[in-house]
Amino acid sequence: MENIVLVVHLLLALSLIGVVLLQRSEGGGLGIGGGGGPQSGRPGSTALGKVTWGLAILFICTSIALTILAASDASDASVVDGDGLLPPAAEGADAPSAGDSLLPPSVDTPANAPLVPDAD
Repeated sequence: MENIVLVVHLLLALSLIGVVLLQRSEGGGLGIGGGGGPQSGRPGSTALGKVTWGLAILFICTSIALTILAASDASDASVVDGDGLLPPAAEGADAPSAGDSLLPPSVDTPANAPLVPDAD
């Protein structure tokens, strides 16, 4: 089901891009200028504008549907639980424990040395 909604979502996105690129430029950025008459602030709605609105509404609906589907497929485990935080250990190697240093082994530091040097 999720794959079908995803394919429809991608087709809507491509269609929306195409329809927006087909529209006539109204001049000026951010709605400044435009081809409206002296009485109207906005020109009349065209068929291409209505198609754009329809595709945009369908795109938002598929976005919400994909979010709901992804949330329902998500596992109930929490990241805070700590499961899956460490990568699986390679064969024959020990997994690092919580007390192991995160510094690379090439750094020569005593085991109890502070990470920040004293400002003496």
